Amino acid sequence: MPMYDYRCKDCGYEFTETHGFDESAFDCPECESENLQRLITDAPTVAKGMLTHPGDGRKASKEELQAKWREETPKLHKKLRDKFGDEAVKGLPKFNDDD
Repeated sequence: MPMYDYRCKDCGYEFTETHGFDESAFDCPECESENLQRLITDAPTVAKGMLTHPGDGRKASKEELQAKWREETPKLHKKLRDKFGDEAVKGLPKFNDDD
């Protein structure tokens, strides 16, 4: 079951509660108020593009990482060139198949 963090709007008491998504409301354990605010203390991260781990999630081989780099680098160079001009890509790492 997921854990949720709450703060009582009446007394300010913060606590963690474990319950199902569709479970009915409950009271503050300190002052028994129903006036609770759910706190967001951690958010999942979503990685796309170059940050995405190729292959098996977090267990990418060196070859898989290099292939991902070869795939993404020309795209990044093109975006930079289109937006800022040729000067923006000077000095950036290149691969043989990168123009």
